[in-house]
Amino acid sequence: MGKIDSKWLVVMSVLFGTFTVILNNSMLNPTLPTFMELFKVDAVAVSWLLTIFMVSMGMTMPLTGYLGDRFGKKRVYITGLCIFTFGSIMGALSPNLGMIIASRAIQGTAGGLMMPIAMALIFKAFPRDQRGLAVGIYGVAAMVAPALGPTVGGVVIEYFTWPFLFLFNLPFAVTGILFCLRYLKPTAKNPNLKFDLVGFLLITTGVGAILYALGRGSTLELLLSPISLVCIAAGIVLIVTFVKYEMKQEHPLLDLSIFRIPTYSVSIAVTATASIGLFSGIFLLPLLIQEVYGLGEIQTGLLFLPAALVSGVFMTLGGKVLDLKGPRYVVPVGLLLLGVFTLALGFNTMSTTFWMILILHCLRSAGLGMCNMPATTAGMNMIPEARVAQGSAMNNVIRQIFSSFGIVFFSIYYEVRRAQLFSNAIETQEATLQALNEAFMIAGIFILVMIPVSFIMKAPKQDQETEVET
Repeated sequence: MGKIDSKWLVVMSVLFGTFTVILNNSMLNPTLPTFMELFKVDAVAVSWLLTIFMVSMGMTMPLTGYLGDRFGKKRVYITGLCIFTFGSIMGALSPNLGMIIASRAIQGTAGGLMMPIAMALIFKAFPRDQRGLAVGIYGVAAMVAPALGPTVGGVVIEYFTWPFLFLFNLPFAVTGILFCLRYLKPTAKNPNLKFDLVGFLLITTGVGAILYALGRGSTLELLLSPISLVCIAAGIVLIVTFVKYEMKQEHPLLDLSIFRIPTYSVSIAVTATASIGLFSGIFLLPLLIQEVYGLGEIQTGLLFLPAALVSGVFMTLGGKVLDLKGPRYVVPVGLLLLGVFTLALGFNTMSTTFWMILILHCLRSAGLGMCNMPATTAGMNMIPEARVAQGSAMNNVIRQIFSSFGIVFFSIYYEVRRAQLFSNAIETQEATLQALNEAFMIAGIFILVMIPVSFIMKAPKQDQETEVET
């Protein structure tokens, strides 16, 4: 370990934690029917295993900037990883579904602490002109873990008992804690920093309400139910109130002035768009493979794993290009690839082969790798160093909301459109294919629209040159 540069040991340390959190969440997706059978509950009850994680993580993220500045980023990250470990042990020992859901809330809270702080720690360790590569390598975990998770979860539930879904986390989490204690450097802390309680209550309640509504809105009926509509409306009002309140505070929970930086604001828009592209594929492709072509879970896993590896490779390549040339040379190219090949998936026919779908998905994943993390890095490179944790927190919260929105939108569009086509005397298989094709086209067009906007992004040197010229 002594031969490895200390800054790369920082990346390695936070990789363990990030990979564990994302892998664990995706592992549970294919196991929900098992929990329904084991605990004799319906789909609504068991869906809380996913919903509570998403809501608790989204509600915790806005707090990470304050905690990192108040107590030090290293301490907050390790605390989050310890909390996640505790949640995993609690989940494995839970006697009923209610306790498992509570343990998932604890895991989500831990993830909310860890994800934004991980990015801030990497930014602290690397100079601006090396962050693209570093974040690209770190981002591989974010792409590979969701692809591996369903397969690992399926194997665990097939050959072991369900507590191993939680026990599986422990070796990774403990290794991450040991690495972090050894290789993360303490960061500055301000024990006199005041806590913005009003701002915290406004933003966490607002984000939590919206994520709750999106998490339960798997059908149009549920999304338009009084509870969901009230939650969405209340969440929007609370967030708007939060923005107005924070602009008047001397020590705000989140410094919203960073949104005045064009590159940062556009980076948020790009990553939100990329998240919709990512999660539209995660939701739509299994339906295409299984419902239209009649293939099984193994083929679905084979579809996602190579694409995740391709995305990881191009994420690293995109990071290198970002460091050398700036965001304009990588982010628009990534959006173009992601948009074009997402659109191409909208032209499938009943005779389209599995291998053609695999190639198209790998190509769109290459674009995802080139636009997602590079855009995030470019945006955060432009904000003051002291606001990196806050910038990362806001990026993660917005991405979480748009990811949830993407899943809800495409799931509802698919169900409604398929039912409409089926009522017009179109066979079920063909109706399913047409609904999925249209959904892919909508996603592709949405992504392509963002390409001209992405050219607004600049590298730090470009901004400095502009300032000198003016």
